Amino acid sequence: MTERRLPWRQFTILSLCRFAEPIALTSVFPYIPEMIESFGVPKDEIAKWAGTASAIFSLGQCLTSVFWGRASDKYGRKLIILLGLFNTMVMSLLWGFSTSLPMAMTVRALQGAGNGNVGILRTMVAELCPWRELQPRAFSIMPLVFNIGSVFGPAIGGALSNPMRVDVSKPRGNSFFEKFPYALPNIVSAALFLIGIITGTLFLKETLASKKYQKDYGLILGHKLTVASENLVRRAKNVWRNARGEETEPLLPKPAPTPSSPGTTVHDYEETPAHKEEAKPVTVREVLTVQSLVNLLIYTLLATHSLGYDQLLPVFMHHPAHSDGSSYDPLNPIKFSNGFGINSSRIGFLFTLYGGLGIIYQLFLFPPIARRYGVLRCFQVISLAYPLLYVLTPFTALLPTATSQQVVMFLFMMVKGCCTTFAFPCCTILLTNSASSLRVLGTLNGIATSVSAVGRAAGPAIGGALFTVGVKHGYAILPFWVLAAISLIGAVPAFFLVEGKGFGADSSSSSPSSSDIEDNDDEEAGYEDDDGGHATTAASTHDDPEVAGANADAVAEDQYGAPGALPLSRTTTVSSAAVSDSEPEPDIGSPPLSASLPRHRPHVSRDSTVRAGGRSVRRRTSVPIGMGTGFRRHSSNLGMSRDGYGTGQSFGG
Repeated sequence: MTERRLPWRQFTILSLCRFAEPIALTSVFPYIPEMIESFGVPKDEIAKWAGTASAIFSLGQCLTSVFWGRASDKYGRKLIILLGLFNTMVMSLLWGFSTSLPMAMTVRALQGAGNGNVGILRTMVAELCPWRELQPRAFSIMPLVFNIGSVFGPAIGGALSNPMRVDVSKPRGNSFFEKFPYALPNIVSAALFLIGIITGTLFLKETLASKKYQKDYGLILGHKLTVASENLVRRAKNVWRNARGEETEPLLPKPAPTPSSPGTTVHDYEETPAHKEEAKPVTVREVLTVQSLVNLLIYTLLATHSLGYDQLLPVFMHHPAHSDGSSYDPLNPIKFSNGFGINSSRIGFLFTLYGGLGIIYQLFLFPPIARRYGVLRCFQVISLAYPLLYVLTPFTALLPTATSQQVVMFLFMMVKGCCTTFAFPCCTILLTNSASSLRVLGTLNGIATSVSAVGRAAGPAIGGALFTVGVKHGYAILPFWVLAAISLIGAVPAFFLVEGKGFGADSSSSSPSSSDIEDNDDEEAGYEDDDGGHATTAASTHDDPEVAGANADAVAEDQYGAPGALPLSRTTTVSSAAVSDSEPEPDIGSPPLSASLPRHRPHVSRDSTVRAGGRSVRRRTSVPIGMGTGFRRHSSNLGMSRDGYGTGQSFGG
């Protein structure tokens, strides 16, 4: 068995598609209050409408995420992701060109409703990496991309918004950036979205089983562009070598790709019945299993208290501090309404460090710990850390100096960032592994996006409303302790979860590798050598050439999609003494036809069973008279030498 590795090329392409979205979403944070004020909204209502803009985006996602998830199960992941990117790009531009509050709110709602990519991207990650031992690394990539984008987004929004520095309280001027002072950061975001759309169209491969072998004209164009660019680079290198008097032609030509070679792309071959999976309608019972329902409940509560806490911290730190201690009652230590009283620049600096630490956690901390201790155990421990963190946070305002307050608060933010880094990927992995099959995973992740959107909208609303009530009555702890209660409720069902096996277990593999087929060939055929050098078999032997031809066609149909599709071959015998045992047998792009042969037999003809394409195929191998033990038969276009090459032509050529 070969070592399993992540398909980094596809993950890189997914990251490029994903990168623009967090930038577009977080770039609005620095200027959204000023933008809403430019619409003529009174200052005492700006905070309300800023919160509404965030909530209406989540509400739009909540209403349509299930639809997008089911659409991805039916039409493919790639198409829906590209549609979501295009919608977000257009709506980002319209948001930057908004001139009234109703227009801005409508655009924000459509932006959320037209993008269900969060759940679909998780589904693609699960389909690209179904193996449990690699899931911590795989499922940390998309949050890492979001964290990186969240660092750049506010910087872009703060630096590029209102470049003319116009007074938004006055009527807008006639120049472009006076009419649309917040268009520039959104134009930059749209350009990044365009790069992601082009990259996804040309290089992103479909992962839905029923669609992945269909012809993709985007991939074909991307392949041609890649080949053309490689040819240009090669020609430039040849020109440079010619100028220096170096050789430019290789002694041996490059092997041509065969259907089983690593360089072959799926769009070069037609879809075959063996590759086609019937798209059956998904039922509610298949999607919402007991474990899936428990995971959805936990995911919703996690989004509620985590996002509520993050939105509450800036309000709490900006709230005035009472230096005279008049708001603190020693007889009632939980009754106080103190804040930090720090300005927005200091809060922004703390949150920038907060985001940077998230990247470090995602890269170096989460994958090894999750692999060592398990995803479920990590999530259970983290779920118990949240309530303690929330209960202690408001008491930082009672520390004696402003420096000590900010230092301790930053330590709490470090713990919160670590918890978030572990909690969301773990929850996503557990939800993915709770699915009954990959066929329902898109719908399940769509539902997860919808219910988590409810939590993302409810958390900030609950925290903000309770903070206003709590401060009015002298209890700044009220919103934090309510969030602690919500997190504790979410921690209880975590101990009733069962970690699923995922979809990449060895027992569920659709087909073994060619090396596995070759290694187990004798066992499956029922052969063994006794002490006398005679071979016994449990399979019947057929000398009919038509049977052998039919079996070869069956193998060809499973491997290459059509009977008789095996490359033209010429039988060559090679002594095992001429091939070093330490060297692997050359891969010639066709099913292995070698087997251990009995001794002292003038001619042996036998059947062997090969599992190819999900079914058993019987084939024949033979050794000519006079060829003793250790000789093998190989299929190739030319005779094979020890180095895997014949008379100047490589295998598969």
